[in-house]
Amino acid sequence: MICQCTISKPIRISGIGLHTGNNITMRLRPAASGTGIVFHRTDVAPTLSIAAESANVVDTRMATVIGCDGVTISTIEHLLAALAAFNIDNLHIYIDGPEVPIMDGSALPFVQLLRDAGITRLNSSRKVLAISKPVTLVEGDKRISIIPSRFCRVSFDLDYKHPCVGRQYRSVKVTPKTFCREIAAARTFGFYEQVEQLKKSGLARGGSCDNAVVIGADRILNEDGLRYSDEFVRHKILDTIGDFSLLGHSILGHIKSYKAGHDMNHKMVEKILATPECWRTVEFSHAALQQTLKTAAPVLEPELAWADS
Repeated sequence: MICQCTISKPIRISGIGLHTGNNITMRLRPAASGTGIVFHRTDVAPTLSIAAESANVVDTRMATVIGCDGVTISTIEHLLAALAAFNIDNLHIYIDGPEVPIMDGSALPFVQLLRDAGITRLNSSRKVLAISKPVTLVEGDKRISIIPSRFCRVSFDLDYKHPCVGRQYRSVKVTPKTFCREIAAARTFGFYEQVEQLKKSGLARGGSCDNAVVIGADRILNEDGLRYSDEFVRHKILDTIGDFSLLGHSILGHIKSYKAGHDMNHKMVEKILATPECWRTVEFSHAALQQTLKTAAPVLEPELAWADS
């Protein structure tokens, strides 16, 4: 976590957009220290750049959406989760449509993409946001809190009154290895009736069992079933990692969430930023940076197959 990082070479990925159903291409390019994660909409003239920051979030109803001057980019959370898990701080993302391709509904395709690109450590130290006092947000029966921790950990408690989902709980210390093995392959999910209603409203045009877990009245409609017995809560953790990356820094803290979604995640990020007395930024010394750069760079997790654990 000491060095700022970017990818080692340009890469591209294409797929359909969940809501438009259109084919969308993204090109990821290395970026210099201090750039941050920046999206560039290339299908508008002139090209519009939007930083992946909480201040640019414009919608959280069905996904996390950033925007500027009326131009938006939707469903950024799965890609951002993969970038956050691998500590990639700086990246240019050129995209020719209004939403990140949904791919298979998980972060797995983005992890595979990053593994192919490789990671380059830059000659600049990272700033880490370390939680020093608890912060809590409550809305009805939903709740998120973050407490001090020496690591980044996400614990999620999911409770759906449905026989295929029910109550699920999982806690993960977020590292590249645990993200690959336990979280990356978990897909987004939706109930059949809701998906059909969205399609009637002109949304979810690209949605199918190929890119989401679709839940029927009493069974999972995907032919291959679930990837994990608790795939739903794992995906909620994936979303949480992506949404909290909009803080702009890696986190040293334990996020505890109960029944929250994108909207509460965004509100919690905003609350954290608005209460600086509850956190401090830590920047590693020049000596620590130089010592780290002398060591071999870490290798991305080679095994990406999911396994229940």
